[in-house]
Amino acid sequence: MNRLSPEDAAFYYRDEQGSTTHLGSLLMIEPGEQRLRYERLLASVESRLALVPRYRRRIREVTLGLGRPVWVDDQDFDITYHVRRSALPEPGTDDQLNDLVARLMSRPLDRHRPLWEMYLVEGLAGNRMALLTKTHRALVDGRAALEINQVILDDDATAETMPEDLWLPARAPSGAELVVGALTEAVTRPWELLDTARAVSAPVTALGSVVTGSIRRIGSMLQLADGAPDSPLNGSTSGSRRFTTASVPAQRCARIAREFDCAVNDVVLAVIAGALRRWLLARDVALDSDATVRAMIPLSAFPDDGRFDELTSDAEWMAEGLRGFVTDLPVGEPNPTVRLSQVAHLTERHAHSTRRVSMGARSWLPEVGPATFHAMSSRAAATMSGRSFNLPVSIARGPGAAQYLAGHRISAIYPVPTLVPNRALAVGLTSYDSAVCFAFNGDRDIMWDLGAMPEFLAESFDELLDRLP
Repeated sequence: MNRLSPEDAAFYYRDEQGSTTHLGSLLMIEPGEQRLRYERLLASVESRLALVPRYRRRIREVTLGLGRPVWVDDQDFDITYHVRRSALPEPGTDDQLNDLVARLMSRPLDRHRPLWEMYLVEGLAGNRMALLTKTHRALVDGRAALEINQVILDDDATAETMPEDLWLPARAPSGAELVVGALTEAVTRPWELLDTARAVSAPVTALGSVVTGSIRRIGSMLQLADGAPDSPLNGSTSGSRRFTTASVPAQRCARIAREFDCAVNDVVLAVIAGALRRWLLARDVALDSDATVRAMIPLSAFPDDGRFDELTSDAEWMAEGLRGFVTDLPVGEPNPTVRLSQVAHLTERHAHSTRRVSMGARSWLPEVGPATFHAMSSRAAATMSGRSFNLPVSIARGPGAAQYLAGHRISAIYPVPTLVPNRALAVGLTSYDSAVCFAFNGDRDIMWDLGAMPEFLAESFDELLDRLP
């Protein structure tokens, strides 16, 4: 039987504890001579489902929890249930779109169907459209299952022709067969029962999979002796969300990096630090010069080839060892160039640390796109201890040229990162075409002022630009 891994099962059961463990992507679709028709989107997505077979499978639980749940084909799979239409009152604003994204991401997925949804959003000002995908974190493991956005986008306006998909669902196992299978595994592989018990008990315990083994190997490296500093970013979170986005020109990030002899990753982290500083001051939080926010960042701190002209992320950490680290963002430092220098110093120290995980041989994994990378980053962050960091930040390198959906050009790609329990904010970045796209997903109650974050981020970025000669 195709049983969920212990980690996948843990994410699945976590939904029962009042948190939503799905993530998403928001694609902005440029206006063209013709609008993207729902029927065309439906046909395009359906033709690619063979590349992501879990998107036609649902989860079946085993009676009395005798074994981990299993993936089974959905006997009544209905593509129109998963690919939906939505609309804003014209002319819809970006703020209204962000509110819609937050509402949709706050709703739990139907556990009796495959755990994903997709919304074609119409009515945006300027004849624009948007596409929101919403996928449960248990569905994407980076190996057997990629995020659907990785397979529905094309490199040019001519959509790739896919072979005809004559999919028929496999016979669903009966309840008795599920019980017999679970008992057989308990006898022949008794450790499976232990893994199941650990998965059900929440927090995520990563056992048995290649991904999880990697995370366990580097767990001690990521833990810092002293816990994360106290912060308004930490607290009991709810299932309701707020969402907002921002973007900056990639070339200007590269120019700042060249001028100050650092990596583009350092620039975007310093910009985030400056935005958080403004947010904290707006809340009348007293900041001394040493105040920090501790961020967990699953990425490679520097590109292996020494180039500093683009964002870098290394999806191969999923099989070979997580190239990520915990670092302090200097939110107490008022000088933007000093702030950047401090960020660069910390990431460089990580890059040259003798404790840094070696990649070894190249991974056997398929190339992982930004949406899948963000999904795996959220899984890694969820395995960290409760006080080891304040804020998860996921940085993914996206396509350097425009992508197309059913022949329509995508103008921006924003991740919708998953919130980690007791963290009120998650930040995701994707480099795409000529821009760096930032997304902020926050708890609705704690991050009631999240709408100010794009302005804070723009001001923080402009501070660095103003320091250029």
